[in-house]
Amino acid sequence: MEVLIFGKYDPKEVEVKDPGMKKYINLEPVIVPHTCGRYTKKQFAKSKMNIVERLINNLMRTEKYTGKKMKAYNLVKKAFEYIESKEKKNPLQVLIDAIENAAPREEVTRLKYGGIAVPKSVDVSPSRRIDVALRNICVGAIKATYRKKTPMYVCLAREIMLAAKGDPTSYAVAKKDEVERIAESAR
Repeated sequence: MEVLIFGKYDPKEVEVKDPGMKKYINLEPVIVPHTCGRYTKKQFAKSKMNIVERLINNLMRTEKYTGKKMKAYNLVKKAFEYIESKEKKNPLQVLIDAIENAAPREEVTRLKYGGIAVPKSVDVSPSRRIDVALRNICVGAIKATYRKKTPMYVCLAREIMLAAKGDPTSYAVAKKDEVERIAESAR
């Protein structure tokens, strides 16, 4: 028997194009993406967690979904169905493309020289790139649904689809461009 994510989507046909992030994106097939916090106390163990579960966990950051994993799970499931109906592609591949396009390559840190803080451009590790991309995708979806009648799953699906295309109207891609522009000026 072949294991599919949400019983529909085959993770074996998904290709990660970014060689740096390939090791940190887990696409192992699971029936239900829920590890019950198995990797919380181990350093760098989140790379062993399925990428869909990481998306679900990032959705649980706001007051409406805090602690409500089943609600976030059903939201992602509906968003994947919406993506499949619109794009006619595997939604996992669309999600991976969105993460690759929304992940910043460099950002700014502050160095102190004497009493002066100087911004300095630094490269971003692949693990952090994935974390920031997932966070920005979720924040963009939450901001898109604020004070609007559009359902949350539609906003999440749109954000993922726009980020997958690299569209600058996507919150995640716009945030990535902004961070990289600031980092470029701090070189």
